[in-house]
Amino acid sequence: MMSENNSTQPVIVADHLKKTFGSFTAVDDISLSVDKGICFGILGPNGAGKTSTIRMIYGFSPITSGDISVFGMDIKKQSREIKARIGVCQQDNTLDPDLTVTQNFEVFARYFNIDKKTAQERASVLLQYFAMEHRQNARATELSGGMVRRLVIARALINKPELIILDEPTTGLDPQSRHQLWERLEKLKKEGITILLTTHYMDEAARLCDDLVIMDHGKILAQGSPQALISEYTGENIIEVAEPEEEMRAFSRERKARQEDLGHRLIIYAENGHELYREICHRFSHKSCVLRSATLEDVFLKLTGRELRE
Repeated sequence: MMSENNSTQPVIVADHLKKTFGSFTAVDDISLSVDKGICFGILGPNGAGKTSTIRMIYGFSPITSGDISVFGMDIKKQSREIKARIGVCQQDNTLDPDLTVTQNFEVFARYFNIDKKTAQERASVLLQYFAMEHRQNARATELSGGMVRRLVIARALINKPELIILDEPTTGLDPQSRHQLWERLEKLKKEGITILLTTHYMDEAARLCDDLVIMDHGKILAQGSPQALISEYTGENIIEVAEPEEEMRAFSRERKARQEDLGHRLIIYAENGHELYREICHRFSHKSCVLRSATLEDVFLKLTGRELRE
């Protein structure tokens, strides 16, 4: 389903990238590199700069300053050549509601000068791949939310791209649809397609991403594999103490444990928290105390904060 590319150079290189809208800076001097054949994630709260970043990468939005190369080509000078080799799945449903599933493929294929017969053949293969062959004659308005997202991604593969860019592909889907879509994306990665993914679902990033960055306010706060980020920022375990008293806080400070004091809850980060957890339970047995494994969500909240965003 993909073109051969034996180059060992990164698929995407962004260097000191900046995007402004008037006086507002959406992307603030970031640099990143995406290797071939991996799933690279861009995580962040709403308004962090994720979508602005990827729109510059696939040539939809002009770069304010900095440089981007995709497949070793300058997006400013060779956007047409780059776009022929990528697939893009935006957040919104861009299907034509008046057309059938197959007709949506046929119309979209024209952007890549793919003839109708070839488009129909590829559409048939892609619909089987995404378990939608039984809906080929249905109109787009007759599809469930999960089917719409699978179809939009399938359609983005009509030109056999080497890179597929997915902007929050599972937002609003039920758990079954999300997991079904994850399985398809994992298959695409095994076939060698590079995936650039934006998401605010931490379980999605932990499952799919080989490497990722966490952004906020237009800047990159951290980069690494999900497990490496967990090890660096939180440690293996999390101990949560509800309604901690000052004695409990003093004990934690004495142990020089990394922690966040949220007032009503004390969060303690530990590389191996079992011994500390037992000691807390023994000394403060009347308190609610929970020991659990650290997750990427803990890293995300620690770096970007816990306040609600508008």
